Amino acid sequence: MRKKLFLTGGSGMVGRNLLSHASAKDWDILYPSSKQLDLMDGPAVAAYISKHKPDIVVHAAGRVGGIKANMADPVAFLDQNLMLGRNVILGARNAGVKHLLNLGSTCIYPHDVPNPLKEEMILTGQLEPTNEGYALAKLVALRLCMYIRQEDPSFVYKTLIPCNLYGMYDKFDPNGSHLIPAIIRKVYEAEKAGHDTIEIWGDGTARREFMYAGDLVDAIYKAANSIETIPDLMNVGVGSDHSVNDYYAAVAGIVGWNGTFVHDLSKPVGMKQKLCDTGRQTAWGWQPETSLAVGISKTYKHFLEMT
Repeated sequence: MRKKLFLTGGSGMVGRNLLSHASAKDWDILYPSSKQLDLMDGPAVAAYISKHKPDIVVHAAGRVGGIKANMADPVAFLDQNLMLGRNVILGARNAGVKHLLNLGSTCIYPHDVPNPLKEEMILTGQLEPTNEGYALAKLVALRLCMYIRQEDPSFVYKTLIPCNLYGMYDKFDPNGSHLIPAIIRKVYEAEKAGHDTIEIWGDGTARREFMYAGDLVDAIYKAANSIETIPDLMNVGVGSDHSVNDYYAAVAGIVGWNGTFVHDLSKPVGMKQKLCDTGRQTAWGWQPETSLAVGISKTYKHFLEMT
């Protein structure tokens, strides 16, 4: 008999990759839409989990976005993500669900700690101001999982902290998307319109670590099958990073755009570097498989199919 998995955020990038993954066939996955279950409604979430009694909850739902989106609406990023985490995690605990996998974010790391980012650095300094609301909500969810486990070790509630993601089912809106999908759209539109320049926020030297979302899903399924074997907190990443300029150049090469990049030094760029320490992940016995070139090519193909 297949185990039952309750997935939040089934319509998001991580959720859709989970559902389309080859390992999905090994699980009975519940992924109600927002119309079927409003995750902002605590009693409704608790009732749903109590009714269906999943073997594990994977909490992947969240309001996400890049610097523009976070700066424009910090109240919503804090409030909505806080409510989502609380309702799902406490709903699972109160229903007696013993296994829960919570997805965090590298935004929870202090903005001034040295890279690579180690799990023990969490809550040792001030957060990056441009996405502080989102980070605070993610920190509360992470701590809630740890407190539940402290109170009763039979509740195996763990948090994976992915680095930045891109891939299939990503959002390609320049005003609300993350870096790589935003670059893909900008470069595609410049190529299509015959423009010979593209603007980059800042000087382009800020460094970011990006992992193909399909690789994260590999790690999630491995963790779901052996949740006792992972630490309470574990980074999931590629262990190497590239500059913003590098990502623009990589996308331009794949799209076939041969113009010039110009830099707007008046724009915010966030943290200068955000690279995960993957020591715990390596000790657990897992590494991502998709190279940046292959991942961007697959993502660009997906974008063209959607356009």
